[in-house]
Amino acid sequence: MGYLSVIVLLPLAAVAARSLDGGLDGFWRAVSSPESVAALKLTVIVSLIVVAVNAVTGTLIAWVLVRDEFPGKRIVSALIDLPFALPTIVAGLTLLALYGPRSPLHVDISFTRVGIAMALLFVTLPFVVRSVQPVLMALDPEVEEAAASLGARGSQIFRRIVLPSVSPAILSGAALAFARAVGEFGSVVLLSGNRPFRTEVAAVFIFGRIQSDDISGAAAASMVLLFVSLVVLIGICLFGRRASRHEE
Repeated sequence: MGYLSVIVLLPLAAVAARSLDGGLDGFWRAVSSPESVAALKLTVIVSLIVVAVNAVTGTLIAWVLVRDEFPGKRIVSALIDLPFALPTIVAGLTLLALYGPRSPLHVDISFTRVGIAMALLFVTLPFVVRSVQPVLMALDPEVEEAAASLGARGSQIFRRIVLPSVSPAILSGAALAFARAVGEFGSVVLLSGNRPFRTEVAAVFIFGRIQSDDISGAAAASMVLLFVSLVVLIGICLFGRRASRHEE
């Protein structure tokens, strides 16, 4: 508890206290300004879309890595962890070089919301893959073989046997991915262009408030972002527990 207090609780308490420097009226003005609302709304919506996409694609990738054998499998598995090791600002620069104005693929998504989603997809994919992969490895294949021998189709086996077993892991990975997406800064700061009301995400907006010496405004926006993240994470956890109880 002492370690948790020093590392997590005290900094959060300091941010909460700083957000109220101007009182409740100052807090409300900071978080209800049009620019703040636009940045927070964009961040949450794009993060939810990214998490939904990665929940599907990450599960498919984990399935392929566990159930299939192909040349270069170890290399592909190692590449999954690349976003963990690569500095996010380098990831943003790489994406900008590949999908920017001078794209060798002639695809320019820089300074757009699609570019923000692309950057967040890149940095959050490993969370789902690495959460689902060990669960798939631990599944007993004999259960699936028994279902197949009784005439169950592949889709039925996946829906009734595999999916209930891996759904808690999918939700856990999605929760971690969402937490990473809403606070992401490095990979989106270059690719988004940071245009207010269009491509400015919450982390960049907060950084701009700090640069403008509006510390209380930055803290207020941070608290709203923290609250939204906490609500979504609790909702995902409750849904995962309900799915686990239903499976039992």
